[in-house]
Amino acid sequence: MSEHAFQFSGNIPAPPFTLSQSGVSQVPILIAVPHAGRAYGADLLARMRQPDLARLKLEDRLVDRIAQIVAANTGAPLLVAHAPRALLDLNRAPDDMDWSMLSGAHDKRLAHRREGPRARSGLGIIPRRLPSSGEIWRGQLPVEEYEARIEGVHRPYHDALAAQLAAIRRRWGAALLLDLHSMPPLGPGGAQFVVGDRFGSSCGSFVPALALSTLSRAGYTAGHNRPYAGGYVLDRHAAPSREVHAMQLEICRSLYLDEALDGPGPGLEETANAVTQLVRTLAAEVAARGTAGAIAAE
Repeated sequence: MSEHAFQFSGNIPAPPFTLSQSGVSQVPILIAVPHAGRAYGADLLARMRQPDLARLKLEDRLVDRIAQIVAANTGAPLLVAHAPRALLDLNRAPDDMDWSMLSGAHDKRLAHRREGPRARSGLGIIPRRLPSSGEIWRGQLPVEEYEARIEGVHRPYHDALAAQLAAIRRRWGAALLLDLHSMPPLGPGGAQFVVGDRFGSSCGSFVPALALSTLSRAGYTAGHNRPYAGGYVLDRHAAPSREVHAMQLEICRSLYLDEALDGPGPGLEETANAVTQLVRTLAAEVAARGTAGAIAAE
């Protein structure tokens, strides 16, 4: 499987994301992991009040390990962000920003901009605060750096994602984006997986129905849209009327991490196998729909 690393001139010790693929797509599914990035860099850490706490709360901790196994097992192309969510949240719109975080907020480039809906809760495109732990940053960010992050990380990531989905659809007649995340345990009786489809708008109904039944048959409890329905990634890239489907999958961290929810745990391989089976099942159905659509068009 070949890997292409995209470059960013900012101060992180890794490319902002990589795209791994084995030639022509072997399945009509793209796996994307936007929130597992761990390339912080000394300057970014120095700006954070409690970097270790913020890291644990912001990261979809090690869910990229799951994605790598699944991609290797299925041949699905894999888009993984290495830029941490603290630097930039790839599942937020570019203007979903608390503009008061920026020095030079009076700048004409920011005039008349409204605060984004998630930014008001502290979790905009650059997170500002976390529940129970307060402010993340020691000071304001220059507006020029915000713009550099958008142009150097956010825009190329979403351009790469769109290009891959388009290539998959051209080959198969249909495509599915699996936007992979992880979640803290939801408490006793809570779901171990949550399937998100923006309440039916980001994919055909067959996608969540098949995902939920596949996970249930494998012995897992799975929820649908609650408490996680998906975000900007699904809103931007889904086009089910053109057979471009997008689904978010949240995995409970207790399934694959250790007791501290920090390092890999004994359930990592089993969890990856469950997601592998899910991808194979979804891929067969998406491929069938693409073929049927091509025949109908003829």
